[in-house]
Amino acid sequence: MLIKITELNNEEILTVNSREVAEDFGKEHKHVIRDIEKLILEVGPKLDLPYFTKTNYIDCCNREQTEFLLTRDGFSLLVMGFTGEKALKWKLKYIKAFNAMEKELKRLYEERKKWEIERAKGVLIRHILTDTIKMKITESPNKKFAYPNYTRLIYKAIFGKPFKDLQNEFNIKPKESLRDYLTGEQLRELEHLEMLVSSLIGLGMSYEEIKEFVNQKYNAQMLIA
Repeated sequence: MLIKITELNNEEILTVNSREVAEDFGKEHKHVIRDIEKLILEVGPKLDLPYFTKTNYIDCCNREQTEFLLTRDGFSLLVMGFTGEKALKWKLKYIKAFNAMEKELKRLYEERKKWEIERAKGVLIRHILTDTIKMKITESPNKKFAYPNYTRLIYKAIFGKPFKDLQNEFNIKPKESLRDYLTGEQLRELEHLEMLVSSLIGLGMSYEEIKEFVNQKYNAQMLIA
Protein backbone atom coordinates (compact mmCIF):
# COMPACT_ATOMS: atom_id res chain seq x y z
CA MET A 1 0.00 0.00 0.00
CA LEU A 2 1.72 3.15 -1.21
CA ILE A 3 -0.16 6.43 -0.88
CA LYS A 4 1.91 9.37 -2.05
CA ILE A 5 1.70 13.08 -2.68
CA THR A 6 1.32 13.76 -6.40
CA GLU A 7 1.11 17.04 -8.30
CA LEU A 8 -1.94 17.07 -10.56
CA ASN A 9 -3.27 20.19 -12.29
CA ASN A 10 -0.81 22.37 -10.32
CA GLU A 11 -2.16 20.97 -7.04
CA GLU A 12 -0.62 18.49 -4.64
CA ILE A 13 -3.03 15.69 -3.80
CA LEU A 14 -2.89 12.19 -2.34
CA THR A 15 -2.95 9.31 -4.81
CA VAL A 16 -2.51 5.56 -5.02
CA ASN A 17 -1.89 3.66 -8.26
CA SER A 18 -4.23 1.05 -9.70
CA ARG A 19 -1.57 -1.69 -9.69
CA GLU A 20 -1.17 -1.33 -5.92
CA VAL A 21 -4.95 -1.52 -5.43
CA ALA A 22 -5.20 -4.62 -7.64
CA GLU A 23 -2.45 -6.39 -5.72
CA ASP A 24 -3.80 -5.51 -2.26
CA PHE A 25 -7.38 -6.52 -3.07
CA GLY A 26 -6.34 -9.71 -4.86
CA LYS A 27 -7.58 -8.67 -8.29
CA GLU A 28 -6.06 -8.73 -11.76
CA HIS A 29 -4.87 -5.30 -12.81
CA LYS A 30 -6.64 -5.51 -16.17
CA HIS A 31 -9.94 -5.98 -14.32
CA VAL A 32 -9.27 -2.96 -12.09
CA ILE A 33 -8.44 -0.92 -15.22
CA ARG A 34 -11.73 -2.12 -16.76
CA ASP A 35 -13.69 -1.06 -13.67
CA ILE A 36 -12.02 2.36 -13.60
CA GLU A 37 -12.69 2.99 -17.30
CA LYS A 38 -16.32 1.99 -16.75
CA LEU A 39 -16.60 4.48 -13.85
CA ILE A 40 -15.03 7.22 -15.97
CA LEU A 41 -17.64 6.65 -18.68
CA GLU A 42 -20.49 6.59 -16.17
CA VAL A 43 -19.63 9.48 -13.85
CA GLY A 44 -16.54 11.16 -15.31
CA PRO A 45 -18.34 14.16 -16.89
CA LYS A 46 -20.14 14.82 -13.59
CA LEU A 47 -16.93 15.15 -11.57
CA ASP A 48 -15.47 18.55 -10.76
CA LEU A 49 -12.01 17.03 -10.32
CA PRO A 50 -10.38 14.04 -12.02
CA TYR A 51 -10.68 11.11 -9.60
CA PHE A 52 -8.68 8.94 -11.98
CA THR A 53 -5.63 10.06 -13.96
CA LYS A 54 -4.39 7.80 -16.73
CA THR A 55 -0.64 7.28 -16.86
CA ASN A 56 1.91 4.66 -17.90
CA TYR A 57 4.58 2.44 -16.40
CA ILE A 58 7.23 0.08 -17.79
CA ASP A 59 6.63 -3.59 -16.97
CA CYS A 60 9.18 -6.33 -16.33
CA CYS A 61 9.46 -6.99 -20.08
CA ASN A 62 10.28 -3.31 -20.74
CA ARG A 63 6.87 -2.67 -22.29
CA GLU A 64 4.78 0.43 -21.68
CA GLN A 65 1.55 -0.38 -19.88
CA THR A 66 -1.44 1.63 -18.69
CA GLU A 67 -2.23 2.38 -15.06
CA PHE A 68 -4.33 4.95 -13.22
CA LEU A 69 -3.60 7.24 -10.29
CA LEU A 70 -6.56 7.34 -7.94
CA THR A 71 -7.40 10.20 -5.59
CA ARG A 72 -8.97 9.43 -2.22
CA ASP A 73 -12.45 9.90 -3.72
CA GLY A 74 -11.53 7.88 -6.80
CA PHE A 75 -10.31 5.05 -4.59
CA SER A 76 -13.52 5.17 -2.53
CA LEU A 77 -15.65 5.11 -5.67
CA LEU A 78 -13.75 2.14 -7.08
CA VAL A 79 -13.64 -0.11 -4.00
CA MET A 80 -17.21 0.65 -2.95
CA GLY A 81 -18.27 -2.50 -4.74
CA PHE A 82 -15.44 -4.71 -3.48
CA THR A 83 -16.87 -7.18 -0.97
CA GLY A 84 -15.65 -9.84 1.43
CA GLU A 85 -13.71 -9.93 4.69
CA LYS A 86 -10.33 -9.35 2.97
CA ALA A 87 -11.73 -6.37 1.04
CA LEU A 88 -13.07 -4.81 4.24
CA LYS A 89 -9.68 -5.13 5.97
CA TRP A 90 -7.91 -3.43 3.06
CA LYS A 91 -10.52 -0.68 2.89
CA LEU A 92 -9.89 0.10 6.57
CA LYS A 93 -6.10 0.04 6.03
CA TYR A 94 -6.40 2.45 3.12
CA ILE A 95 -8.66 4.81 5.07
CA LYS A 96 -6.12 4.87 7.88
CA ALA A 97 -3.24 5.44 5.44
CA PHE A 98 -5.08 8.25 3.62
CA ASN A 99 -5.84 9.93 6.94
CA ALA A 100 -2.19 9.73 8.03
CA MET A 101 -0.93 11.10 4.72
CA GLU A 102 -3.54 13.85 4.71
CA LYS A 103 -2.28 14.93 8.13
CA GLU A 104 1.28 14.96 6.82
CA LEU A 105 0.25 16.95 3.74
CA LYS A 106 -1.39 19.59 5.96
CA ARG A 107 1.77 19.77 8.07
CA LEU A 108 3.86 20.29 4.93
CA TYR A 109 1.50 23.04 3.72
CA GLU A 110 1.77 24.83 7.07
CA GLU A 111 5.55 24.51 7.11
CA ARG A 112 5.78 25.80 3.54
CA LYS A 113 3.51 28.75 4.37
CA LYS A 114 5.69 29.67 7.35
CA TRP A 115 8.81 29.30 5.20
CA GLU A 116 7.45 31.60 2.49
CA ILE A 117 6.55 34.24 5.10
CA GLU A 118 9.99 34.07 6.71
CA ARG A 119 11.74 34.11 3.32
CA ALA A 120 9.87 37.30 2.36
CA LYS A 121 10.66 38.91 5.72
CA GLY A 122 14.31 37.92 5.26
CA VAL A 123 14.62 39.99 2.08
CA LEU A 124 13.43 43.11 3.92
CA ILE A 125 15.68 42.49 6.92
CA ARG A 126 18.75 42.00 4.72
CA HIS A 127 18.00 45.38 3.12
CA ILE A 128 17.88 46.89 6.60
CA LEU A 129 21.26 45.35 7.44
CA THR A 130 22.92 46.52 4.21
CA ASP A 131 21.42 50.03 4.57
CA THR A 132 22.64 50.22 8.17
CA ILE A 133 26.13 49.22 7.06
CA LYS A 134 26.08 51.89 4.34
CA MET A 135 24.93 54.65 6.68
CA LYS A 136 26.68 53.80 9.95
CA ILE A 137 30.05 52.29 9.05
CA THR A 138 32.82 54.72 8.23
CA GLU A 139 34.07 54.68 4.66
CA SER A 140 37.23 52.61 4.18
CA PRO A 141 38.69 50.07 1.74
CA ASN A 142 37.41 47.30 4.06
CA LYS A 143 33.81 48.51 4.19
CA LYS A 144 32.86 46.33 1.22
CA PHE A 145 33.67 43.27 3.32
CA ALA A 146 31.36 44.29 6.18
CA TYR A 147 28.19 42.57 4.97
CA PRO A 148 29.82 39.17 4.15
CA ASN A 149 31.76 39.35 7.44
CA TYR A 150 28.58 39.93 9.46
CA THR A 151 26.76 37.24 7.48
CA ARG A 152 29.47 34.70 8.28
CA LEU A 153 29.40 35.75 11.93
CA ILE A 154 25.62 35.29 12.10
CA TYR A 155 25.66 31.83 10.51
CA LYS A 156 28.55 30.70 12.70
CA ALA A 157 26.72 31.87 15.85
CA ILE A 158 23.47 30.08 14.96
CA PHE A 159 24.77 26.86 13.45
CA GLY A 160 28.11 26.55 15.24
CA LYS A 161 30.07 26.06 12.04
CA PRO A 162 31.57 28.25 9.30
CA PHE A 163 29.39 29.43 6.41
CA LYS A 164 31.61 27.48 3.97
CA ASP A 165 30.98 24.24 5.87
CA LEU A 166 27.22 24.85 5.73
CA GLN A 167 27.40 25.37 1.96
CA ASN A 168 29.23 22.06 1.59
CA GLU A 169 26.86 20.28 3.97
CA PHE A 170 23.80 21.35 1.99
CA ASN A 171 25.65 20.95 -1.34
CA ILE A 172 24.84 24.54 -2.35
CA LYS A 173 25.59 25.34 -6.00
CA PRO A 174 27.31 28.67 -6.92
CA LYS A 175 24.12 30.63 -7.73
CA GLU A 176 21.95 29.09 -5.00
CA SER A 177 21.16 30.58 -1.61
CA LEU A 178 21.68 28.65 1.61
CA ARG A 179 18.46 30.23 2.92
CA ASP A 180 16.45 28.13 0.46
CA TYR A 181 17.58 25.04 2.35
CA LEU A 182 16.68 26.26 5.84
CA THR A 183 13.47 25.61 7.78
CA GLY A 184 11.03 28.34 8.78
CA GLU A 185 12.36 28.23 12.35
CA GLN A 186 15.98 28.57 11.18
CA LEU A 187 15.06 31.49 8.94
CA ARG A 188 13.29 33.17 11.85
CA GLU A 189 16.38 32.81 14.06
CA LEU A 190 18.55 34.16 11.24
CA GLU A 191 16.33 37.22 10.82
CA HIS A 192 16.29 37.85 14.57
CA LEU A 193 20.07 37.94 14.73
CA GLU A 194 20.35 40.08 11.58
CA MET A 195 18.05 42.65 13.17
CA LEU A 196 20.09 42.52 16.38
CA VAL A 197 23.34 43.07 14.46
CA SER A 198 21.74 45.98 12.56
CA SER A 199 20.75 47.56 15.89
CA LEU A 200 24.25 47.12 17.34
CA ILE A 201 25.83 48.67 14.24
CA GLY A 202 23.37 51.54 14.62
CA LEU A 203 24.57 52.03 18.19
CA GLY A 204 28.11 52.51 16.89
CA MET A 205 29.59 49.20 18.03
CA SER A 206 32.59 47.88 16.09
CA TYR A 207 32.71 44.50 14.37
CA GLU A 208 34.87 43.03 17.15
CA GLU A 209 32.48 44.31 19.84
CA ILE A 210 29.49 42.90 17.99
CA LYS A 211 31.28 39.59 17.46
CA GLU A 212 32.03 39.29 21.19
CA PHE A 213 28.46 40.24 22.13
CA VAL A 214 26.91 37.74 19.70
CA ASN A 215 29.23 34.90 20.71
CA GLN A 216 28.53 35.50 24.39
CA LYS A 217 24.78 35.53 23.72
CA TYR A 218 24.79 32.22 21.85
CA ASN A 219 27.29 30.55 24.16
CA ALA A 220 25.00 31.46 27.08
CA GLN A 221 22.00 29.99 25.25
CA MET A 222 23.92 26.74 24.65
CA LEU A 223 24.82 26.51 28.36
CA ILE A 224 21.17 27.01 29.37
CA ALA A 225 20.03 24.38 26.85
